[in-house]
Formats: sequence, C-alpha cells, structure tokens
Amino acid sequence: MGQKTHPTGFRVGIIKPWLSTWYAKVRDYAGFVAEDAKIRKYIKKKLYTAGVSRILIDRKSQSTTITVVTAKPGIIVGRGGQGIDDLKKDVSKYLGRTVLINVVEVARIDTDAQLVAESIAQQLEKRIAFRRAMKQAMQRTMRAGAQGIKVMVSGRLGGAEIARSEWAKEGRIPLQTLRADVDYGFTEADTIMGKIGVKVWIFKGDLMPGEKADQNIKSKNTTKDSADKFNKRSRRGKSAEVSSK
Repeated sequence: MGQKTHPTGFRVGIIKPWLSTWYAKVRDYAGFVAEDAKIRKYIKKKLYTAGVSRILIDRKSQSTTITVVTAKPGIIVGRGGQGIDDLKKDVSKYLGRTVLINVVEVARIDTDAQLVAESIAQQLEKRIAFRRAMKQAMQRTMRAGAQGIKVMVSGRLGGAEIARSEWAKEGRIPLQTLRADVDYGFTEADTIMGKIGVKVWIFKGDLMPGEKADQNIKSKNTTKDSADKFNKRSRRGKSAEVSSK
C-alpha cells in the first residue's frame, strides 16, 4: 500500500499558497468547495488549447475573481479583449452570477509541472513513443534551470495488453523536505488503447525561512491592459512578417 501524499497539499500554508482564497460559514462551505471544482472543470475544458496551468479563485463579500494562469494568454484575451469578455459572459451564465476574470501569463513554461505533463500527454495522443516524450521533456526542463525532474507514465504503454508504470528521473526530487519548492502536475492522455496517466514533479530549489514558492507567473494584468499588450505583440509579429516578405 502506497504511503504517498500530494506534493502541493503537503506544502500549502508553509511555502505554497491556497488556490482558493475565501472565508465561509459552515452552511456555505461545502457549496463553495463544490462550486470551485465546477468552475475549474468548466474553464479547463473550455480553454484546454490555451495551456491553462492553474485557476485561482478569490471570493469577497459581493464579488468573485477568477485568475487564469496560462501559457498562451493571447488565445484567451482575443482581439481587443473580445475573447475574455466572451469567457466572462459564459462563466457568469454558467454560475448564475457575475464574475471578474483576469489572465496571467506563465513566465517559464518548461518549469511548470502541469504544462509539462500536458505536453507529454499531447505527444502520447499523437502516438509518439513514451520514452522519447519523457526524455525530451526532461531535457527541456533541466535546460530551463530546474534542479530536478521526475516523470511517471501509467497505463497500456506502447499498446501492451497489461497496464504498467514507468518513470524516469534527472537531478534531485526531495519530496519529504518542506522547504523544497516542488511543483507537481497530473493529466491523462486519451489514446486508442485507453487512458495513460502522466505525473510530473519539478524541483526548483530549496527556500530560506520566510521565502515563498516561485509562482512562475509574470506580473498580473487587468483585462484591458492584457488585451492591449497582446494585441500590440501580435501586430509587431505581423509587421515583421510583412517586412521580411
């Protein structure tokens, strides 16, 4: 019987923050927890192609703010902020009340465990050999400055009749050290042979007393600022392309 614990849950309140920030009375608590799970499932499914790392939920007395941490903010924001307005309407309609949505960009994609896991899963769905996908992801992460990475895949690997687990590791992964900044990600690849689970642990270094874990996000942007920023970036890219032609 396994004696494992979730690397993030193990460190919450010590070096890692909560993904949901709110206070509720006993009668409302279970409803808010269920609603948080509902929000995350809905947004993750709707924006899967945008590479959503995590979704932060902040509730105040009269408002709910949802922060989407993503690798491709331009996909969510859309032209002139139209995409984020549509997302806000959809989520508000889904929940039955108005919400605020912020979009934050991931600073380093190759050191975000959830995004690395999803990248491996997408390769497995394209029938790339699992050992090759694992090895390439580990090399990219180590080059990005991580001190260690472990990848585990489980399921009918290579189309085998019997499911099994295989893992590979590079560097250090101190799972029992509370001050170790270990990022964890999990996802599933839907292949024709069935589901293959992908787990990724990334060790970013030990923290000194009082330090908090690296959140791996760029400075927060408001909706309008995000739209202006990403639209300017896209226009610069188009002008460079035209000039090269």
